[in-house]
Amino acid sequence: MKKILLALLTLTALSFAGDLDDGLKAYKAKDYKTAVALFQKASDQGLAGAQYLLGTMYDIGRGVKQDYHKAAELYQLAADQGLAGAQHLLGMMYDIGQGVKQDYHNAVALYQLAADQGLAEAQYSLGFMYEKGRGVKQSYHKAAELYQKAADQGLAGAQYRLGQLYEFGKGVKQSYHKTAELYQKAADQGVAVAQNNLGLMYYKGNGVRQSYHKAAELFQKAADQGLAGAQIRLGLMYYEGNGVRQSNTKAKELSGKACDNGDENGCKLYAFLNRQ
Repeated sequence: MKKILLALLTLTALSFAGDLDDGLKAYKAKDYKTAVALFQKASDQGLAGAQYLLGTMYDIGRGVKQDYHKAAELYQLAADQGLAGAQHLLGMMYDIGQGVKQDYHNAVALYQLAADQGLAEAQYSLGFMYEKGRGVKQSYHKAAELYQKAADQGLAGAQYRLGQLYEFGKGVKQSYHKTAELYQKAADQGVAVAQNNLGLMYYKGNGVRQSYHKAAELFQKAADQGLAGAQIRLGLMYYEGNGVRQSNTKAKELSGKACDNGDENGCKLYAFLNRQ
């Protein structure tokens, strides 16, 4: 009797896994309504992966009308089964008060559950809570430990924030060399603020060999992503002819972009150049 029961349970599980797989195929084909229907079918039978994926559909309003409350309910079902991704996303909803009443303590508890399973994004989120003292006692040391775990998994955001802690000696021993190393890793993944900050380190020669040329290259990458601070810094380099060929035209173009992005110094430089 037990063998028959186990066989039936196995067949049932495989059936629902099939619905999930078919739902993923439909999602990749951008047939979102079919994906939702299949995820719903598997979710109704308690499959955590389907509850999680259906939650994301309601979260972003894909194939269904966006409904943060419904998303939170589905994430909760999957989180209760120990799914780290759902724990993290539900934690984020408690963090910002989306679909649920904002509650930093609940956010921390959920981030911790997912972080304990090794989810880099949750380690980062929990680290940020410790850095800012939200829902937990503020601790740069604990934040650094968590950012390090996420950074070791290649998470760019964690590499950047850990770099900041090393730059200012918060929770770790101050080290420009370590800062530059971490900013470089995040910059290589396209993080604009990391590119900008690493550019400043090359400009000043902090933790790296001073190089206006390298600084300009990094500012350009960040400026291309619309970062106002990088646009004004690169604009100044063109105005002064540091690391690049002097060009008031380029300086005016970049300072104008920085001004459009709300940088007051960019507006001042743009106005100054227009008077030349």
